Order: sequence, then C-alpha cells, then structure tokens
Amino acid sequence: MEICAGAGGQALGLEGAGFSHAAVVEIDNWAAETLRINRSKRGLHGPWPVLEMDVHDFDGTPYNGQIDLFAGGVPCPPFSIAGKQLGADDDRDLFPEALRIIQEVNPRAVLLENVRGLGQKRFDQYRSQIIHDLNELGYTVFWDLLHASDFKVPQLRPRFILVALKSEYAPYFTWPDKSEKTISVGQSLKSLMSANGWPGASEWARKANTVAPTLVGGSKKHGGPDVGPTRAKEAWKKLGVKGTSIAEEAPGPDFPVNDPENLPRLTVQMGGVIQGFPKNWKWAGGKTAQWRQVGNAFPPPVAQAIGTSIKDALNKVPLAADKTPALEAFPTHEPQFSLL
Repeated sequence: MEICAGAGGQALGLEGAGFSHAAVVEIDNWAAETLRINRSKRGLHGPWPVLEMDVHDFDGTPYNGQIDLFAGGVPCPPFSIAGKQLGADDDRDLFPEALRIIQEVNPRAVLLENVRGLGQKRFDQYRSQIIHDLNELGYTVFWDLLHASDFKVPQLRPRFILVALKSEYAPYFTWPDKSEKTISVGQSLKSLMSANGWPGASEWARKANTVAPTLVGGSKKHGGPDVGPTRAKEAWKKLGVKGTSIAEEAPGPDFPVNDPENLPRLTVQMGGVIQGFPKNWKWAGGKTAQWRQVGNAFPPPVAQAIGTSIKDALNKVPLAADKTPALEAFPTHEPQFSLL
C-alpha cells in the first residue's frame, strides 16, 4: 500500500523489488492520471488500484493484517531547506496521517521518504516522536540519508529514508549496497539527445560526464518548468544544458554544435530518465504539471534497492557473512507528545 504516490517512482521501484499493490493513493489529478495511464491495466505483478483521494479521507481498516509493506513519500515542504521549515506546524505535514493509517493497517514493514532537511537538529524532537509512536506500534525503526547517485541514478538527490519493521524481522534488515560506479548525465541521455538527429549529441554526452544536481518540480503555488534555482541552473550549464525552461522535444539536425550561447534543454522525458524512470513512462497533463511530477518523484532504482532489502528481511533471509544488521534509530529526545 502506498500513499502520496505522486507519479509512481517509489511504487515502480517497489514493483521491481517484488511487491504487488493493494492500493496506490494520490490526490493530484494529473499524477493520478499518470499512474492510471501506466499501471491501471497492467503491471509487473498486475494492475495498480489507483485511488485519487485525500489521504485524510483514506480508511486503512479494511486492509488490516493484509499488507506486507506500507510506503509513502509524505510531502516535503514542512522540512525542506527551500521552505519555511515549519515542521509539525505546517498543515501539509502528513506524518500524523501516515502513522494513523499504519495503526489501522498494521503492516509488517514501513517505508517513508522525505527530504534531508528532516534530519536537521531542529527536528530532533519531531523525529523522536515518530520513532516513539512506531515503537509503540511494535516496530523497530531505522533511518538513514541515501543519495540517489549511489544507486545508478544520474543525479545526487539526497533523501532521508525511514524503514520500520515489526521486531521479529528487524535483525534481518540491512541497508542496500551502494553501486560501485555512478551513471553520468551523458550516458543516460545520449540516445534521447540524438533522437531527432542532432549532430552534437555524442560530443555533448562525452562532456556531460558527471551526475546532475537534484531536480526540483515546485508546488502548485511555486515553481515552473525549469531545472531549479540559480545554483542548479549553473550546474546544468556546466553539463551543457540550458536550464531556464523545458523543451518540447530533443534538438534537431540544425541545432548548433559547440555553441555556449545555444545549449540544448531537457525534455520531460529526459527529466524522467534523470530520475531513474524508464524512457517509455508516460506523463499526464501540460508541461508544467508533467515537470512537477518529474521533479517531485522518488527515483525508482533507489526504491527498488530499499524494497529488496525489506523483502529479504520479511522473508528472514540470513545476512551474508560480510553484512551486519542496520543500526536502530534511537530517539535523540524524550517525546513530549504523540503524533498518533
């Protein structure tokens, strides 16, 4: 079961790890349409039941005892460095709703992702409350900062990842191994940059030989279809990409070559590949709505790696000789109240 599913990045990765979906909940109409376009009729383990609705209105009790993994990408604005960091005082904070549904569903495992801002010291008390509430529900909690670039995704994208398992499975959990090699932007996008016959694609790909900065999508109130703030645009410029807007299509045969004043732009499809989506993933809505979905997504390869570790723990697969169980996340402050 997944809440705040967005365009399906986490759900797609968990599908790849072997999980089938009992419910995929998303309130945004265009993101829900993206889910339906890609997975309402077929999927690796069957179609996804897409529920377009507010998480506040979702009742988990009919699913009690039937769910192995509860997952979600709860909204990041309450903890984002780019925002006001209101935490629990932000009405967009959905951690309490996630905990409510976890209590109703009683899954064997939990996976929640958020921005790295949640790991700041100012939110110590808040994290302690989450850990305390999950402990009260019988879970052992693990929390770590993972970078998407460590899992063959061509961008940095640090994310604060919470994994919680019923205590009998916790000794079998370890964080997934990082990939030995990173994937560059050029390696990922060469075929798409050359799709319309641009003669400079190969040279561009050779020079775009590092991972990208974190893509952002903005919210319905803020942010349009571009690669992000000024610092991000400058980083993309070094990769040979103009980041002030998003293109409708790849550069054609007449597009300039080796002209620093005329750089190619990313398309929505390219942004999806930078996030780790397959090239054939379809995006619903206008360009701004599509790019918002791309920029707010959780990279499928990261979700698949974590999901595989969770699946192994639920199956009580013994750890390899060179592995040790993940360290439990201990509260840094005594909780003063419960979020449940």
